Amino acid sequence: MGILSVVLAAVAAWVFGAVWYGVIGRQWMAASGLTEESIDRGNPVPYVGSFLCALLVAGMLRHVLVSSGVEGAWSGMVTGLGLGLFVATPWIATIVLFSQRPRDLIWMDGVYPTVGMALMGLILTTV
Repeated sequence: MGILSVVLAAVAAWVFGAVWYGVIGRQWMAASGLTEESIDRGNPVPYVGSFLCALLVAGMLRHVLVSSGVEGAWSGMVTGLGLGLFVATPWIATIVLFSQRPRDLIWMDGVYPTVGMALMGLILTTV
């Protein structure tokens, strides 16, 4: 598990996020109170920032996997899945609930770290 695997894991999760939010984009925008007119698609900051965040997550997940002695694709994927589902998603739920935003945002935004970290775990233990 080296730097290449961290970068590839980040790319995979980032691409999954693009696909995921592409699929649920209209629902997500409605729940978030956004419109096509209110989004500046030419602004690179969210795209670059989200990739840098994916790199941070992949690097930390690599550390967790190595420190825990997790080896093998299945174990890496399950560990990533568990961290996404039972660490990241509850934080998202807490933020959504306290900000009194639509509860649909919990599953919409919770799928991204759950599947994204599962992909990361898979890649980190196989590349």
